Amino acid sequence: MRNSKGTVALSLAAMLAVLAGCSGNGGNNANAGSEAAGTQSASTSASASASASQASGDPLAFKLWLGWTATINNDSLVQKYWREKEPGVDVKLEATQGDALTALNLNINTGGFDDAAIFSRNDTVKSAMGRSNQIMSLEQYFDMPDKYPGLASIPKQYLDRMKDKDGHIWSIPAWFDQNPNDPWPGWSSLAWTVRTDVVEKAGMKLEDLSTLDGVETFLKKAAEQKDASGKALLPMSFLMDTNDTASWNDENAILTAFGVSTSGKGVAKKGNDFVFTFDDPQYKAAYQWMNKLYREKLIDPEVVTDKKERYKEKNKSGRVALNVGSFFNIDTTLWETLDGPTEPGWYYQVIPFPKVPGVDQVGTNQVVNPYPGYDVYISKKSKNLDAILKFFDYTLAPKPEQQQVINEGPAGLYWDWIDQPLGKWKYIDDNYKADRNSGDVARKAKVTPELYMTSSYNNKWYPWWNSEVDKAGAAKTPAFTEAVGKMGGVRAAHNYDLLTPKEGGTWEKYAPEIENLRKEYRAKLLMAKDDGQFESTWKAFQDALEKRAHWSEMKAEWQETYKADVAANGEF
Repeated sequence: MRNSKGTVALSLAAMLAVLAGCSGNGGNNANAGSEAAGTQSASTSASASASASQASGDPLAFKLWLGWTATINNDSLVQKYWREKEPGVDVKLEATQGDALTALNLNINTGGFDDAAIFSRNDTVKSAMGRSNQIMSLEQYFDMPDKYPGLASIPKQYLDRMKDKDGHIWSIPAWFDQNPNDPWPGWSSLAWTVRTDVVEKAGMKLEDLSTLDGVETFLKKAAEQKDASGKALLPMSFLMDTNDTASWNDENAILTAFGVSTSGKGVAKKGNDFVFTFDDPQYKAAYQWMNKLYREKLIDPEVVTDKKERYKEKNKSGRVALNVGSFFNIDTTLWETLDGPTEPGWYYQVIPFPKVPGVDQVGTNQVVNPYPGYDVYISKKSKNLDAILKFFDYTLAPKPEQQQVINEGPAGLYWDWIDQPLGKWKYIDDNYKADRNSGDVARKAKVTPELYMTSSYNNKWYPWWNSEVDKAGAAKTPAFTEAVGKMGGVRAAHNYDLLTPKEGGTWEKYAPEIENLRKEYRAKLLMAKDDGQFESTWKAFQDALEKRAHWSEMKAEWQETYKADVAANGEF
């Protein structure tokens, strides 16, 4: 699953952490800019050399260094298609060995890479590349629609935030949403997921769970039902994983219903003001509600101590009536392996966030960053500029299915449409399919280098929501994620979601402590014995935020960082 649940979620504690690949889209690089004249000269020279090579009859070719570990087979079927058919470029891949940043520094210090390098977007990589004085500036190639229509189609707002103070752009952006105003929501999964068979036995309908009162009524009726072994059902459960983060944990599905925004940097803009997650009064209200249900035994009493495998086992055996949180934590194989209603897993269904009194708008639990996730850098010493530009002009063609074309070849070769273009698809070459889905990295490398990240994506069609499935239940997962993406908890990112903390600042320093406090006090708030203990625990949490995590200082630094970013790059 690409651009998925993992790529998509950023934490409030991570509000306080350096996030590689999510920010720094528009920072200036004075060192790189100062080398502009020499870079332009090198670019012209490289282009002339590449043109001469093409005229001599040699095939267009270049080396692409991947900024990650991979199994390489440079005679893969997809690369053969690129070489012999479209775009007519021989792409020779080189993988990174070990840590990417260490490999980058070593490479730079020993003369640099030969032609092109692609790395996940990262401020450290960007800075190292700029300081090296080994890369070309590329801004002119994004304004040549007759020669490079794919490059010219890149949304201007992405390119504008990549310019340095002198107007230079030092990389080709990749893996971005073709339409930043209607972005693909990603593998959205934070939701309320209910067993429809339990709802039916309770004499209710799914619509009856559209309010918080309706949910409570259902939970009380579910508590009266038994599972297949005769044990009473657990009305509600969720996973309190010790490895989760502030922006990606199951409780956030409840916080979302209560109007609390937890994603991005854990900051919501309300009017002209910013509200931090832990300062939102609805954060307290949500945990008060959870505490109420826990005391009424409507939440699994073992929720605080259950490990992931135990949580999954309870769902597999049909013990749980309603889950809140990521449906991936439930374990999607419970329904994906079924062809019909033969097991409890078949009956899981996501439902809209229930309406909470006084809440007009649900909170944000996932921000979708349509901005580029990868950057392609081109060496000044490359003699294959034409080949590089031609290839990435091809990969970045603004077609909804282009990521699939880059990953698996064009329709009709190894895969094809089942019904119509931009509909369902399936593999049509059995040998290709066998290697592709074998689970053996060497066999997969024989057919595709899986370079979807050199392309872009589009909300109009996403391949892994539309692939042929062997079991009817497997179609449920993409249907669930598509539905959750439309329930109001997912939105496009703004610049305040993507800020990078100041190096050595309070924000960076106290990030771990913020996360420690969140995990320490969520359990205490949930299990408070009465209202009085809940209030004293809440006060202790607020005091600890200030004393141990310097909460006021962190928020002040965040505000300063935000204002500086707006001044440098504008607001979006």
